[in-house]
Amino acid sequence: MWLVNQFPKAAIQKTYGFTVTDSFLEHIQLSSVRFNSGGSGSFVSPRGLLFTNHHVGRDCIQKLSSAQHDYIKNGFYAATEAEEKQCPDLELNLLTRIEDVTQKVKGAEKTGMTTAEIGQARRESMSRIEKECATATGNRCDVVTLYSGGRYDLYQYQKYTDVRLVFAPEEAIAAFGGDPDNFTYPRYCLDFAFFRAYEKGKPVQPRHYFRWSRAGAREGELSFVPGNPGSTGRLMTVAQLEFSRDHSYPLRLRQLESLIQALEAFGTRGEENRRQAGDYLLTAQNSFKAFTGFMRGLRDPRLIGRRRDDEQTLRASVAADPEKQKTYGGTWDQVAAAYAEYRDFYKPYALSSIGSSDLFDVARDVLRYPEELAKPSERRLREFRDSNLPSLEQAMYSPAPLYDPLEIAVIAEDLRFMLRELGADDPVVKQVLDGKSPDQAAEFYVKTSKLKDVAERKRLAASREAVRQSDDGMLRLARILEERNRTLRKRVEDRVDAVLNTSAAKIAQVKFAAGGANNYPDATFTFRIAFGPVSGYMVDGKKIPWATTLAGLYQRATGVEPFRCPESWLKAKSKLNLSTPFNFVTTADTHGGNSGSPTVNTKGEITGILFDGNIEGLPNRFVYDDVTARSVHVAGQGIVEALRKVYGAGKLVEELGVK
Repeated sequence: MWLVNQFPKAAIQKTYGFTVTDSFLEHIQLSSVRFNSGGSGSFVSPRGLLFTNHHVGRDCIQKLSSAQHDYIKNGFYAATEAEEKQCPDLELNLLTRIEDVTQKVKGAEKTGMTTAEIGQARRESMSRIEKECATATGNRCDVVTLYSGGRYDLYQYQKYTDVRLVFAPEEAIAAFGGDPDNFTYPRYCLDFAFFRAYEKGKPVQPRHYFRWSRAGAREGELSFVPGNPGSTGRLMTVAQLEFSRDHSYPLRLRQLESLIQALEAFGTRGEENRRQAGDYLLTAQNSFKAFTGFMRGLRDPRLIGRRRDDEQTLRASVAADPEKQKTYGGTWDQVAAAYAEYRDFYKPYALSSIGSSDLFDVARDVLRYPEELAKPSERRLREFRDSNLPSLEQAMYSPAPLYDPLEIAVIAEDLRFMLRELGADDPVVKQVLDGKSPDQAAEFYVKTSKLKDVAERKRLAASREAVRQSDDGMLRLARILEERNRTLRKRVEDRVDAVLNTSAAKIAQVKFAAGGANNYPDATFTFRIAFGPVSGYMVDGKKIPWATTLAGLYQRATGVEPFRCPESWLKAKSKLNLSTPFNFVTTADTHGGNSGSPTVNTKGEITGILFDGNIEGLPNRFVYDDVTARSVHVAGQGIVEALRKVYGAGKLVEELGVK
């Protein structure tokens, strides 16, 4: 997960005999985009055509759908630009510039400051830097924390908010195999979609875009995978890993399991319920399976043993040097102490929000908006800083549909979970339920709210008095939870995050000094470039092939969901070249957030698109291993074959430049 401005050119030259030039890296960076819905993508034509995963674009596809036009189930194809449909709240970011601002961020620190005061000073500096940048350039400007606070970079992004859906296959083929096949390989998924970026009503004409490889993916070929991995824990101390294993991950798994059961029950009440709940359910199932894999890694004595040995070796090297011991000696103990304290209030903090409800997210933003805007930008909650307001307002005032029955179901489940975990005597639980059952309380909060109306959101957000005094049901719920959330959030920032940004940053500095450029920072949902060859692997003595084929899809299909081919694929079978590669694997080091990353060869051409990893790779969140861990991609050859022969989308193939 290499930074583009810290790329291991010499190592690639030595291992693969390929010379990575600055122009090659620039082309990759300026052809790649970040989908702020939680994934990655790329420009693939001179008319702003965008390439990403179906599951990354699913949020938009779902919001454009209705009971009458279900584009998730039936797919979508705009044969002309006039037929393309605008996403209601999607934002894309193109990284244009990186600047090291470490000294600027730390410049406000003064001798004698407490750890909490240092943390506050850094957050204020970050907000000022971002505001100055955004005001001067008009770009999105984010200060990115790297090496746990050892380094800060300012990322400038060109932002696109007029994004339109061009093509999406049916979900039955995009997510073929469903949850049973998720994080597995061999796979047979057509997990891609096309969008188009517009500016001032016209398609964007990007300076850089990826051309499509005519040869497609090939075994043994070196591949580059640019994208935005979300988060990893490779710089975590053993104390942090144990906290995740024993506290945060088990709570999250219990919460996801109960949510999945509630959503599945909701979906059994009718086809429209199932459609409405689809995005929530897919996200919850994916997260549950991912966390299950993370937990398997943390419970593996070999993984924890390796990390403990590495930590002890590093601490011994510090202890052997009096100067290092003076500067770094107590840092591990400080992190451990912070997490020991965090154990005492993690659960009430984690449950001081309704994490599954879009309507609650709107209510909390509307509640906080006038409160935060009354403060200077650098004193606000980070998400309300001036440089981030346009993005926040786009989400807060999104016209995307919200469904009362679904919102009631997910809020009721969150309240049931809160009741089970915190107990009926918890003061916040008592106030939230107010003598009602979780179902009754959820129905009350949703049915007495007018926040589905965007105009009402804007009216309320314009006044602190209006949001404080409003009897709107969802605002009532947000107000009840707000005091605990703010109090414990400040405690996290002052007692945990601030320690990490000082003590953990020192640990990262020691590691970097010992390993040099061999250590890259943990993922931060910012631009990285992974690389590795197209390569199969061995499991229990069995050889797993580098690629699957279209023939394997039909052999895997049973006719029963989630192994049912769409009717379009059954009709097209006789026309397809069944030996065409469909999915393939590489050793590229990718993680959640990389979904939608283009797979690029040494010519800078698209050979496929990343959409998943195998189950063996989930512990890579903590320790990277490429023996059996693999990234899973859709092959470019399979995409072209499907566009031509299943969907009759020859115009799209032509725009990709494939003859």
